[in-house]
Amino acid sequence: MISRKKWTRDELLVVLNLYHKLTFGQLHARQPVIVALAEKLGRGANSVAMKLCNFASLDPALKLRGIKGLVGASALDRALWDEFHADLNEAVPASEGALRTLFGADEGSDLEVLPNEGVRVRKRPSHGPTETTANVKLRRGQEYFRDAVLNNFGGRCGVTELAVRELLIASHILPWGTHVAERLNVRNGICLSRLHDAAFDRGLIAFDDKLRLLLSPRLKAELPQRSVAENFGAYAGETLHFPDDAAPPELAFLSQHRASIFRKT
Repeated sequence: MISRKKWTRDELLVVLNLYHKLTFGQLHARQPVIVALAEKLGRGANSVAMKLCNFASLDPALKLRGIKGLVGASALDRALWDEFHADLNEAVPASEGALRTLFGADEGSDLEVLPNEGVRVRKRPSHGPTETTANVKLRRGQEYFRDAVLNNFGGRCGVTELAVRELLIASHILPWGTHVAERLNVRNGICLSRLHDAAFDRGLIAFDDKLRLLLSPRLKAELPQRSVAENFGAYAGETLHFPDDAAPPELAFLSQHRASIFRKT
């Protein structure tokens, strides 16, 4: 009788990291990211996909949409899910570090999870002195949030559907500095172009409860400018674009953004 290889806590931590960087429809054995992870773990892609679907069965956001995932989540799966989501600011950097170690990404490299390609590691230009441990922890969280939000939106700006990844930002709905508990919550993120991120951050645009783009009076006053008309006026009233199986932005967060950041004059 062949005994199955037991999952370790460190392995599950990496799988859970990637769970939040893929949409439910991507949790299958042919998915390039899953294939790459399975190879690094020395496991079959089917095994990794099944474990991801086990985690999906624990996801309350999916349950609200009637998606059940796979039955069979272990006690360790459940314990790690609860631990991870109880304190994202601690768990996420640890999981991101474990992922980087598994794929051999040193401190001088960037790691990106790209659903259409797999996991990409590439050297970054040197930025001088070595970062402090605290700074590394923050950057790990930011790297995770960027990949998770961009992938949740299918790698496209939610307003314009621009698909040039270098020009996309994982925008926080509730600001990073004032809402520590929601810093790494994927539902606190919207994928926007750099221009639309700046406008959202400064309260020049917002989204209503039906996820439609709102323009502030300040921005509307500038619509005679061609660039404003083409980049904002053309999309006013349109609904945010994201895949059907994505985790949608939290409406309560968007409401708070409209109340406290969106400019009324």
